[in-house]
Amino acid sequence: MEGGRLADGESMDARLAELEARHQAALQRIAELEARDARKTEFFANISHDLRTPLSAVVTHAEILRDGILGELTPAQRESVAGIIRGGRQLLSQVNEILTYARGEAGQLRVAPTTIELPDLLRQVLVLSEPLATRKEVRLELRAERPLPPIVADREKVAHVLNNLLGNAIAFTPPGGRVWIDADLDEGAHGRAAVIEVGDTGIGIAPEHHELVFREFAQVDSSDSRRHHGTGLGLAIARRLVELHGGRIWVESRLGEGSRFRFTIPYAAVEG
Repeated sequence: MEGGRLADGESMDARLAELEARHQAALQRIAELEARDARKTEFFANISHDLRTPLSAVVTHAEILRDGILGELTPAQRESVAGIIRGGRQLLSQVNEILTYARGEAGQLRVAPTTIELPDLLRQVLVLSEPLATRKEVRLELRAERPLPPIVADREKVAHVLNNLLGNAIAFTPPGGRVWIDADLDEGAHGRAAVIEVGDTGIGIAPEHHELVFREFAQVDSSDSRRHHGTGLGLAIARRLVELHGGRIWVESRLGEGSRFRFTIPYAAVEG
């Protein structure tokens, strides 16, 4: 029996050694994957930065041609140049999204708070979205008519969230539909917060996909969504920027009933 116990002990030692070896191999693999992920993030940031400069130049030179600075264009030439500008701006927007995502993954996004008059910001963002809405024959509405106190937040990042939400709402709303922005003040148990809504009368999102849409590179699996191409990062970036302010973002929607995306900006979240 003593020999048996010794054999059992040797078997146990061998098993423990094997488990330790697997554990070390797993740790090494995790370290390799983390290093690869860091290199990937750095690559995204570098390539996005390098692409943005020539793309900006293409759009600028096309706008010079459009404005007739180098001479008048024929109607056909103007239409072609307008197509270059639209395509260039779309590519530039996607490159900027990738760059923002890469910076977020690298922990390089920071909040630079300023005092913001929220109704003014909502109006400005809505105006910038009017050309896209006009092409889609979608009506834009500003419903935030009630007086709201100023918020302290990063103006550029809040505008980025609004632009992403508005762009999605317009893209997924058929001609003749409506897209709106609304805002209110919530005095809840967790403190004061501005609650901003971007709603639409578009195709809607099934309840089981509400969390999926906020994931990186996610696309809701339906024929309607596949007609709208993008990086799949817009809503993931919106959530990251909202959470940087200490807020949260969510969607209320059903298929065929439109969508309402809401996010909060706590008033005291970034005050000194």
